[in-house]
Amino acid sequence: MPHVARDLYQKCREYRDSADARAQGFYPYFRCIEETHGNYVICEGQRKIMIGSNNYLGLAQDERVIEAACAATRKYGSGCTGSRLLNGTIRLHTQLEEALAEFLQREAVLLFSTGFFANQGALAALTEEGDVILCDRENHASIIDGCQFAPAKLVPYRHNSAVSLRNRMKRQPEEAGKLVVMDGVFSMSGDIADLPPQLEVAREFGARVYVDEAHSLGVLGPKGRGAVHHFGLNDEVDIVMGTFSKSLGSMGGFIAGDAQMIEYLKHRARCFIFTASLAPAVAGGVLKALEIMQQEPERMEALWRNTRKMHEGFKQIGFKIGTTQTPIVPILIGSEAKAFLFTQRLYEEGVFATPAIYPAVRYGEAIVRTSYMATHTDEDLDRVLEIFEKLARELGTFDDPAYAQPGRRKANVFDFRLQDSEGEEAVRETAGEPERNGSGVHSPLPR
Repeated sequence: MPHVARDLYQKCREYRDSADARAQGFYPYFRCIEETHGNYVICEGQRKIMIGSNNYLGLAQDERVIEAACAATRKYGSGCTGSRLLNGTIRLHTQLEEALAEFLQREAVLLFSTGFFANQGALAALTEEGDVILCDRENHASIIDGCQFAPAKLVPYRHNSAVSLRNRMKRQPEEAGKLVVMDGVFSMSGDIADLPPQLEVAREFGARVYVDEAHSLGVLGPKGRGAVHHFGLNDEVDIVMGTFSKSLGSMGGFIAGDAQMIEYLKHRARCFIFTASLAPAVAGGVLKALEIMQQEPERMEALWRNTRKMHEGFKQIGFKIGTTQTPIVPILIGSEAKAFLFTQRLYEEGVFATPAIYPAVRYGEAIVRTSYMATHTDEDLDRVLEIFEKLARELGTFDDPAYAQPGRRKANVFDFRLQDSEGEEAVRETAGEPERNGSGVHSPLPR
């Protein structure tokens, strides 16, 4: 008899989460932006205030950055058509690496074509079988995927907890190589890493420390050097990773550290060796953005002024914004369906934001993730607060169990349906089956 292989497409045919959301009229993803004008975008011909971007310093639309990107394209072309190792290194790449190394006060820097690749490439290349990576449970998906791709054992520890880190560290073989990895600013909660006590634990056990500065570069520290400099611990932290897709307004990533480590990654990080190098426009634009960020400290000052305004404004309305300390402000909504509906109503009212649902956050604690820019005006922000307050009353946000019954937990299943007329939540019959909803593949690190 012929072999009957499992059909890899079966799960694709059975996947219905996005279709359910579309059927309800509040699918929030892949919205097409037709034009961008600073703090506003044009979607479907209508202007929306953008509060779903990580363009913290507003440099993505700065004319000087755009012109630098154009000048680089005119000089080097639209792409390098090869890897850095072979034919893809241009002078702009080495200039950017040198400028970043000087800015971050590090011996050397290595560019990657994305921040995701920077994490995956470095974590896989720097560890080997028998090593251990100790990973904060709320680290970004690029770190978690990088840890899972690496040959080392992945050991999660409780978010921002030096006590949990020490307990996990004690259980590891004394002779194992150890690497502690954390975000400088956590992308969902907006928390700043509690770096000093965790660094102390790492040193106690002879572990290296790796800090992802994706959301802290341009936001924290003198001249925006990041969380490591914010705490004055640059000489103590071994490896710094960063991206260009947030404060520097472009795309790509980097690893910074001592020259020997960077030389090793140049020849061992597969995500660096086997992918095309950054486009000239990216390198030229980021170089100019880095220069502007250092020359115009008033951008960071404006960013933090706007951040304080929004923290206080949301709290006064009654929203829970968690423990955020940064321009990332998560607005607790509750059920997934309500978060999707809230986001859709924001869009209709002229505000562009995005929801975050399980597994990015705990089930039953879906949020609207907002983030703010230095270039937002008081008029922009007042309008955003006005619309949020209006929709909270209209949609009964503060009656959701996330507010009315804090601490209540539900099973980890997807639910894109609103409450029925009797107030009972309707969950699809198959929602709890991992093979049907994807939770078996994309579940978060255990808590």
